[in-house]
Amino acid sequence: MTTRTTDGSAGDVHHGTVGTDHSSYRRPDERIARFVAEALGDSRTVLNVGAGAGSYESAGHTVTAVEPSESMRAQRHARLTRAIDAVAEHLPFADGEFDAAMTLFSVHQWSDARLGLRELRRVTRGPVVVLTCDPTLVRDFWLYRYAPEVLDTESRRYPPLADVTAALGGTGTVQTVPIPLDCTDGFNEAYYGRPEMLLDPAARQACSAWSFVDDRVREHFDTSLRRDLDSGAWDEEFGHLRGQPTYDGSLVIVRATR
Repeated sequence: MTTRTTDGSAGDVHHGTVGTDHSSYRRPDERIARFVAEALGDSRTVLNVGAGAGSYESAGHTVTAVEPSESMRAQRHARLTRAIDAVAEHLPFADGEFDAAMTLFSVHQWSDARLGLRELRRVTRGPVVVLTCDPTLVRDFWLYRYAPEVLDTESRRYPPLADVTAALGGTGTVQTVPIPLDCTDGFNEAYYGRPEMLLDPAARQACSAWSFVDDRVREHFDTSLRRDLDSGAWDEEFGHLRGQPTYDGSLVIVRATR
C-alpha cells in the first residue's frame, strides 16, 4: 500500500514542506521541452504522472495530469487542466486509455517505481517517456566535491535505467539530454556553470535531494564552496564550465514503445 503524507505526497518527499516555492526555481526550459515533445511525437492524448506544477505540459496535447501532492497541485497555472489526486502505483484509468504518457523528474520519488512504470505502460497505447537521471553518472558532477551526501542520496534514489526499461517492456531507447548553461529548470546540474546559484538556500530547496541531508552538510557545502569561489580554486578547476554552452551530465530521456 502506498503511504501518503498530510499533503498527499506519495513518495519519499513531503512536498508540503519542501515544494512550497518549487515553481519559482523549477521553470520549464524550452530546450529540454523540445526533447520531451520529440519523444511524445504526434500523440494527441497524454498522461502526465507526477505532474507537479505542470512543467513541460504542451498546449499541443490534450493532457491528463496526475499529482498526489496538494501543494504541488495548487502551484499549477490557471491555464492548465486541474490535476487528478492519484498515485502512479494505482492509476484510475482503463487499459490503453492514452496515446502517450510521460513522467518528468518524478519517478525517483515514487514509493514503488517498478509498479508505477508498469501502470504507465498499462494505460498507454503508444510511447511512455521518462525524464530521469542515470544514477551511474550522478556522482560525476562537481557538486560531489562539496556535498557528496547529496549526490550519494540522488544516486540511491534514481532507479537504474535497465530497471526502467524492463518495467516498461517493449522497445526502449535512452537519450542523453544536454543541459543548457542558462537552464531555467533549477535541478542541481542546471547550475553546472553557475555555482553561485547553489549558495541560495531557496534554489537548493527546489532540488529534493537537499531535503535528505542535515544542516551540517548544508553548512559545510556553503562554507567550502564560498571559500573556493573566493580563492579562485573552483574556477581554476571548473571555470571552463562557465562558458560551456551545454553540459552532458546524468539527465536522460527513456522512451519505450510496445
